[in-house]
Amino acid sequence: MKPKYFFFDVDGTLTNMRTGVMVPSAIDCLHRLMAAGHFVALNTGRAHYKAEKVRQELGMQHMICNGGNDLVIHGKLVQNIPLPKAQCIQLLDQLTELKIGFLIALDDSEAVYASNDLFLQQVGKRQEPTVYHLEPSFDYHQVASFYKIYYASTTFDLRAFPDLKGFLFQKTYTMIQPDHKKQGLMQMMNILNAPLEDVVVFGDDDNDLDVFDPALWTCVAMGNACDALKAQSTYITDANVDDGILNFCLRMHYI
Repeated sequence: MKPKYFFFDVDGTLTNMRTGVMVPSAIDCLHRLMAAGHFVALNTGRAHYKAEKVRQELGMQHMICNGGNDLVIHGKLVQNIPLPKAQCIQLLDQLTELKIGFLIALDDSEAVYASNDLFLQQVGKRQEPTVYHLEPSFDYHQVASFYKIYYASTTFDLRAFPDLKGFLFQKTYTMIQPDHKKQGLMQMMNILNAPLEDVVVFGDDDNDLDVFDPALWTCVAMGNACDALKAQSTYITDANVDDGILNFCLRMHYI
């Protein structure tokens, strides 16, 4: 069979969202796809420093992460693009005026910065491992690059900031991160000089909507996917915990 180019979301696709553990049959399938000569990569919204751990644990060489802004090819980070600076500053100015607390990630790490503890007062600590730097002298206007923004509201209207996408992964605050999985995939395929029609993408949530384009490539929604993603898919397979990835690849004779 002609080699395919597989791109897998992580959370809810490769992992059991209830336990946070990788689905064993999914891991087995990834290894069998690689052994069969296919190109296999992650395509996740996770920051590079988080996704890199998963990539190495899975023994994979390629990855799109940070919502499409970062590319890893043959184990090397070849692209790392921050959020649009001007709109980030404008957003933070409005949040400051409204007295909505926020935290800012300035680089590819667990560290976040703010000039006060307003975010912690309003919603508490983040559930993920985080190193807090709360320094009264911190001035976001002087920041060189913004990689993530977390702010203590789920109702703030982002329509004035078209290049910033908010995700409600938590019930009490919003996370601003890149939403360019499709762009990242196309950039990677261009670097590889490979045909788009040979791409197969797997996903489960609304942050995968950007990369689900059946006119360009094969889009496979997990059985546990959101309705919007299923409506935009080429195929719908079983839930990830019901061996959805393995079952689909077997049915299509990819392995």
